[in-house]
Amino acid sequence: MKVGDTVRLIGIPPGLPDDDELRTRSLFEKCLGKSFRIVELETVEGLSYKLVKLNVGQVLGKSDYLDSIWVEPEYLKIETSSDEANTF
Repeated sequence: MKVGDTVRLIGIPPGLPDDDELRTRSLFEKCLGKSFRIVELETVEGLSYKLVKLNVGQVLGKSDYLDSIWVEPEYLKIETSSDEANTF
């Protein structure tokens, strides 16, 4: 997976909180099954993989960049590689 790839959220990490302020689990549930473009990958100390940033504002009726989620790659399925998207 790399920045620019289109991925589908195919799972929700267990134990996500859903407090009154962030509503993280609810946001993941709204995103489940939908496709998003990878906008960033981040190395986190102690993890053997990079976390994937997806802009997901559109599922809340906003511009996509106004809300984002960070998710482990195991909960994503690549739909279109950015290499394939740039092939003519």
